[in-house]
Amino acid sequence: MKIPILYIEDDTDIGAWVTKDLAGRGYEVTWLTSGERALQEAAACRLAIVDVMLPGLDGFTVGQRLKKQNPQLPVLILSARAAIDDKLQGLQFADDYLTKPFHPDELAARIEVLLRRTGDAFEDTLTLKHLLVHMRDKRIVHRDTGEDIVLTGKQFHIFQYLLKHLGQIMTKEQIFEAVWSEPYLEGDKTLMVHIRYLREKLERDPAAPEIIETIRGIGYRVKA
Repeated sequence: MKIPILYIEDDTDIGAWVTKDLAGRGYEVTWLTSGERALQEAAACRLAIVDVMLPGLDGFTVGQRLKKQNPQLPVLILSARAAIDDKLQGLQFADDYLTKPFHPDELAARIEVLLRRTGDAFEDTLTLKHLLVHMRDKRIVHRDTGEDIVLTGKQFHIFQYLLKHLGQIMTKEQIFEAVWSEPYLEGDKTLMVHIRYLREKLERDPAAPEIIETIRGIGYRVKA
C-alpha cells in the first residue's frame, strides 16, 4: 500500500519534478498549489511537505494549521529562505526544515526519517470512505471537510467495537453486551437508537449508509 503524502508547492516546475520523483519512490502524492484545501487533503495523509512562499496563506500559517488539526502529522517545511531566523520560525511547529535548492535523495531521506519516527502513531489510524479514524486518540476526522466528528462515549464504544471486528457481522446481542456489559433483552431499542445517531454523525447520507451496514434480523457490520 502506497503511503499518502500531501505536497503544497505553487511553482509548477518544482512541483511536477518533486511529485514525479516521490511517486517513483512509491509514494502517493497529493499536490496542491496553495494551502486552500490543505486541511481537507491532509486528513488522509501520513506526512505534509509545505513550501513557505505560497499564494494567499503562507506556508508557515498553513503548516501551523495542519499541526493544530493533527499534532501527529509530520510537517516538513521547504523554503528558499536560509536565514537562521526563518528556520527557527519554521521549527517552532514543523518537524523538519529543508532549504532550496535540495537534492531529491535528501528530501526522500528526510521523509523516511519522519515516517519512521511517527510510524507507531499511525498504526491505529484507519481510513473508511470519507472518514479518518484515529483509534488511539479516539478521534474521527471527516476527510471532505477536515473537521472533527464528535461522538459521545457510548457512540464511540459501539463504533470502536464494530471497527475491531471490521467486515464481520456482529449480532445485536454481541454489540449490546460488549458496550453495556448487560444481557440484551429482545425488543430493546437502545442500540438501534444509538446506531441511528451514529449514522447521523458519520454517514454522508444517513438514509443510505455506507459505513454502518444493517444486516436485517441479525445486527450490524462496518464494511472493510
